[in-house]
Order: sequence, then C-alpha cells, then structure tokens
Amino acid sequence: MLISNTNLADLESPEIAVDHLVIGGGIVGLAIAQRLCKKFPSKTTYLVERHRRCGEEISSRNSEVIHSGLYYPLESMKTRLCLRGRDLMYQHCISNDIPYRQTGKLVVARKDQLPYLNGLHKKAQQLRLSEPNSSEDEGHPVLETSILNGKEARNLEPDLSNDIEGALWVPITGIVDSHSFMESLEKDILDAEGGQIGYRTRVVRLDPYQRTKRPAHVPDFEPLEAGWVVQTVTGEAEDSDAILAKTVVNASGLSSTLVLNSILPQEKRIPMYYAKGSYAKYTGPGVSQVKHLIYPCPETGPNAHAFQSLGTHLTLDLDGRIRFGPDIQWISAPDTLSSDPEVDADFWTKHLVPDEAQLPQMYNAVTSYLPGVSLEGFQPDYCGMRPKLVPPSGGFQDFVFRVDHPNQGGIIGKDFSPMVSLLGIESPGLTSSLGIAEWVVDRIISRSSA
Repeated sequence: MLISNTNLADLESPEIAVDHLVIGGGIVGLAIAQRLCKKFPSKTTYLVERHRRCGEEISSRNSEVIHSGLYYPLESMKTRLCLRGRDLMYQHCISNDIPYRQTGKLVVARKDQLPYLNGLHKKAQQLRLSEPNSSEDEGHPVLETSILNGKEARNLEPDLSNDIEGALWVPITGIVDSHSFMESLEKDILDAEGGQIGYRTRVVRLDPYQRTKRPAHVPDFEPLEAGWVVQTVTGEAEDSDAILAKTVVNASGLSSTLVLNSILPQEKRIPMYYAKGSYAKYTGPGVSQVKHLIYPCPETGPNAHAFQSLGTHLTLDLDGRIRFGPDIQWISAPDTLSSDPEVDADFWTKHLVPDEAQLPQMYNAVTSYLPGVSLEGFQPDYCGMRPKLVPPSGGFQDFVFRVDHPNQGGIIGKDFSPMVSLLGIESPGLTSSLGIAEWVVDRIISRSSA
C-alpha cells in the first residue's frame, strides 16, 4: 500500500534514475510502457507491477471484446480512443499473430427501446476519425452500422425473442485473446534496450523532487531540475529502493486514486467508487444457433449516456463457448481519501468469489432477449472490478488523464517532468489501450522526452 509523504526527513536518496517509470502492469500500463520503448529507444522505461504477473486485476477479468466505439458521447475521450484503439488493436493482432475474431455484434431492442436504437445508429453515422490517416478517410463513417427489423435480426440469430422488434448490426465488433495481447506487449518491453519490468514490486511512497530543495546525485545520470522520487519494495524485502524518475505514469487501475491522493492535500483528494461485475458460463438450450455477440439496450439514467454498464450481454470466446455478463453490484470500499498506510489496497479481492445468488437475476435479464435459455444452464464463472469516478446514478464519466508537476506552480525551468494519472479507466479500456498509450505518450509525455 502506498503511504503518504508527510515526513520528508524519511525520504531515501535515489540509487538509480530512469526516464520513465510506469506504475501498474495491466493492459493500459503495458501499452504505455511498450509505446515509450518504441518511441524513445535510447531512454529508460521501467514498469513496476506489484503482482507476480502482469494483468492480474482488471485486465484479466473482462469480456475480451474489441468494442466498436458506439455508446459514448461523440466528443468524449472514450469515443475518440475506443475508435483509435480498436483499429490499432486489429492491426497489432494481425502483425503479431494474436488470436482474435471479428464476430460482429447485435444490439437488440424491444418496441419501447427502438428510439434509443435509432439514436445509436444516427450517432454511428456522425462519428469521424479525429485525425484521418488519409484524405480518403475524411467524410467517411468510421463505424458502419445497419438497422434491422425483428425478422431480419432473427434471420441472423434465430434464438432471439419474438419481442425483439429491432436490432443494430455492428460488424466491426470482435473478440481477442487478451492474455496473448498482454504477453506481446510485455515481450516488446523486455526486448527493448531500455525497457525493464519489476515484478512483485509495489510503490510504497512517491514524492516530488526539486533539485534546488533536495539535490540528489545518481551516478551516470544527468541531474534533473525536477522529477519524482519513487520508493518501491520488491517481494518480501524489508528495505525499499528509491528511484529518481523524470516522468511517472500512474496506471495502477484500482489503486490509481490511492497513488494520486498520496501527493495531494486532504481537501483536493479524489474519491473512487467500485463496481463488481459477475460473469456466468452457459451450457444449455436456447443458444444453439448463436454466432455473434448479442447486447441488450443498456438501461439508461438521466440521459442516453448515463448507463452504469452495457447490460448482461452474450459473448463468445475464441473456442465458441458462451458467457453472459457482466451484471453490476456496487461494493463498499475503504476510505480512498485517506493517506493511512493501513488502508488495504486489495480489499476488492474478497469480492471476487463467484456468487450463485446472482444467477436468477442474470437469467431474468437474458430471457428478455433469449427466452429459450434455462436457469440450470447458468454456472458462476468469474468476477471483475471496475474503478469508477462517480457513484451509482452519477451519470456519464469520461476517461481522465490528470497531469501533476513536482512544483505546485507548474513546470520548473526547462524540465517538463509530469506525473500522468489515468483515472476511471474501465470499459472500453481494453479496446482503447493502444489508443490511450498513443495519446499519453505522443501528446503528453513527448514534451518531457524531446
């Protein structure tokens, strides 16, 4: 657990220095570290992951869907980076022989949901690439969709309910082997000359560094005007190691606000909320002819973007097995505004036990569009956790990329030494990961690495 930096007298002198330190080895942290290694091959990029393997938290507990970029506000970062990340994901899978399949998706609607469905289709026609790759891209839709009536939808998926009166066909949606994807990013980092990954290494302290206030001498490293001193503990070691980093990327997912809040005064700390999502595997009647992903219309709140999840949908894995989920359950969490070293960053793990009590509710949700399924065919599979910046019914929340400086007044001298915190990175985080990495590295960090 990361602790506060109130006692500067206890700050250790850095023993090593790096250009880039990435905290968190989930999909997004791996993608950022991989892009840093590619863009700045002569610089050092060090990723620290507190588990024995990368991707042990959010990244290994999702639907493994390559999303289309359909659901979010037109100008949002979620839309922009999902569209870009989707294209980069397919390119990466093809170039690196990562298993994937472009299955296509049906968003299905009852009669009362048809206006929402038509709104999705209209929005899809308005989407444009923020930075077209060529003049041919300009003015062309980046998300092809088709409106189907109920009969046409059942021609694609005969098991659908007769109550389904319309569907949106989204052919570009797919599925990916997320573990193979992460392994490819991990390999790129380890193969890079300046790349390194520290496993079982947790951050226990983070402090802003200013050369004029606390000069640090690190052999073979050009002195910095400003940066960050990061103390880490590896394995069961009792002593910590101190690293001087020019740039820090806080991609720690479920712990992201805990890391950030350790450098903020109490009144400026950011709360985090946590939502559990459960998945059920299914073997039984009512799905024998399913070939595509099937999503119900999400239950929206105050506006069309104020949904808490995309509903209990049907996904396929690469072997054709069927899974339903996730549902959503808000859970109690420790005080994320605290800087108390006893706050348990792993509190959420006790909620990851699959719960059979959720199956009837999931069954009821699924029968609204697949009436032939049986409750007996549902079995608990696994659970995941989503970090949210807004509480239940809090409305739409975009991805947040926050930049902090060692000096509260901003940049010191010629050195741009940011700490970039990625907050509220939930769905479509997997699909957006390479787009997020491109945005963070090329638009934010490049200034400090030029």
